[in-house]
Amino acid sequence: MQSDLVCDKNGNNLNKLTIMELQELKRAFAKVFGQQATAVYFAPGRVNLIGEHTDYNGGFVFPCALSFGTYLLVAENNTATMRFQSLNIDGDMVTVGLDALMNPLPNNCWVNYPLGCIAQYIKRGMNISKGYDMLFWGNVPAGAGLSSSAAIEVVTAAVFNDICKAGYDKTELAKIGQLSEHEFAGVNCGIMDQFASAQGKKDHAIFLNCDTLDFQLVPVKLNGVKVVISNTHSPHKLDSGAYNARVAQCQLAVKQLQTVRPELKNLAQLTEAEFKQVESAITDETAHRRARHVVGEVQRTTDAVEALKKGDLTTFGQLMNQSHVSLRDDYEVTGPELDAMAEAAWKIDGVIGSRMTGGGFGGCTVSLVKDEAIPTFIEQVGKEYTAKTGLQAEFYVAEIGDGVRQVND
Repeated sequence: MQSDLVCDKNGNNLNKLTIMELQELKRAFAKVFGQQATAVYFAPGRVNLIGEHTDYNGGFVFPCALSFGTYLLVAENNTATMRFQSLNIDGDMVTVGLDALMNPLPNNCWVNYPLGCIAQYIKRGMNISKGYDMLFWGNVPAGAGLSSSAAIEVVTAAVFNDICKAGYDKTELAKIGQLSEHEFAGVNCGIMDQFASAQGKKDHAIFLNCDTLDFQLVPVKLNGVKVVISNTHSPHKLDSGAYNARVAQCQLAVKQLQTVRPELKNLAQLTEAEFKQVESAITDETAHRRARHVVGEVQRTTDAVEALKKGDLTTFGQLMNQSHVSLRDDYEVTGPELDAMAEAAWKIDGVIGSRMTGGGFGGCTVSLVKDEAIPTFIEQVGKEYTAKTGLQAEFYVAEIGDGVRQVND
């Protein structure tokens, strides 16, 4: 089953799985495991409209769930093993014994994402004494920075929440996914991706305080405007060390600021005015630039949400552009591909704002584009991007969807 069943390369909406395609997934499950799936679950990918690299600094983010993501088909298998298969990844079925569920697999195996979630239930005292067959299939473009890993984690957390009758709410499912990423994938991520995948609501974005996990669902009313995601096809690699290095640099900034503000827990506690008063305490030049981005990005995110509530898309778009510049210059997570994509977008009449989205180091930009400008946007941005990078871009007109759920026929 190929992802182009639901992922259009010409700018058309990415659609939910049709009934026919769901039946195809069920046939695939039966072929792989020799039995019928007893349940199907779905968790979405996400795009972050603004608020980047603020989540692990206790700041605000503003993501929304997408209409595409990861499907998980499951059935009890009457063995003492968990059996994992993905239709997106070439390779044999991965089998893990019930006595080995607490041990990450070597060589960055993709199974560590769901396995880490199962381990969290065991840590919480759940008795997992039965084996299950699990088939994963996703239509999140791989390596695009739209949180395919978080979707895998959240959908697995939802399945085992029901299997274990744990009764956890969606926020707890997000925490389980984040811990899986930390402990089994080795990425010290914030909670934004998992939270958006769990708590998303159709036609709303989530204004999330990543320190307290308080959140508001904000209607996204874009009359005559669409969210367009542009895939650079320059895959990001959060586990390459660059992401974890940014986390460490921010922690260093906090440590140095604590010499003058001992009560400080994270960078997001500082307003821009307060930061200017104490920034000289950060003696490490790189850490200083990282901190300047975070403090500014928290303010931009707050201002952008207020602008959206007022229907002021012009201000929202300007803040998106400023966000990209800060991520490029102070946080240094854009790179030539993302910069080329954003710079090409800024030239197009009808583009309200455009910025990189996600962890960076490749992946996607997100743009607000007037309906009538979308064909020109896709043609001209694609052409200029290829001329600059030699890569072919891919464009998706995004639909904002709901969070994790069980899928009914």
